[in-house]
Amino acid sequence: MADSNEMTINLVVLGRTQTGKSAAGNSLLGSSDFESHRSPSSVTTCCSLGRSCRISGIIRRSGCELALRVQVLDTPSYAHSGLSKEQVTDTVRSALAHHFGEEGLHLALLVLRADLPLCPDESDHTIQFIQELLGPTWKDFTAVLLTHADKAEEAGFSEEAYLHSASSTLLSLLSSVQHKYIFLDNQKTITKEERATVLKKLLNFIRQNNYQVLLLKHSKE
Repeated sequence: MADSNEMTINLVVLGRTQTGKSAAGNSLLGSSDFESHRSPSSVTTCCSLGRSCRISGIIRRSGCELALRVQVLDTPSYAHSGLSKEQVTDTVRSALAHHFGEEGLHLALLVLRADLPLCPDESDHTIQFIQELLGPTWKDFTAVLLTHADKAEEAGFSEEAYLHSASSTLLSLLSSVQHKYIFLDNQKTITKEERATVLKKLLNFIRQNNYQVLLLKHSKE
């Protein structure tokens, strides 16, 4: 926040192959910075940082409107079709320290597909991965992004009905991160209004955390 009339939020997207991490990152940035398409193998093989333009009309503090900038770190999937778990962990940890080591991370967005059930083993492995990256306070700095919400809607599920029918594994995960979750439609290009709604929800999560950031330094642990 070098400019007192501007606020920057730092985000990282994490998740398994073909969950829509890169597409979600593009939606948040309002751009096509990250390569995103269907593939029989993992598309993203290295971390990359995307930056949005100045966004107005999203946030006000002390009665004044601030311009918002969004920075999103896209990451290889966990697990990955071409990289070992250790390679993915080391790559993401190094990129987090490099890009957000000084400014800190506001939120890690765990990307899950709303149209696929979350199984206990997958949840356990994912949580272990996030814990290794973010440390013991990971729950305070993690939100769940449920992509492909359009497919759940096509199946007749509203957001409320979806959560009512969700597996205990998913409900437990959402509870552990203080119910910080957002549904995202992957079917069409996100509109300016839809993007604003998502960003306002993310800012609300950050506000609930008193605008704290997680400082990430290079570590061999």
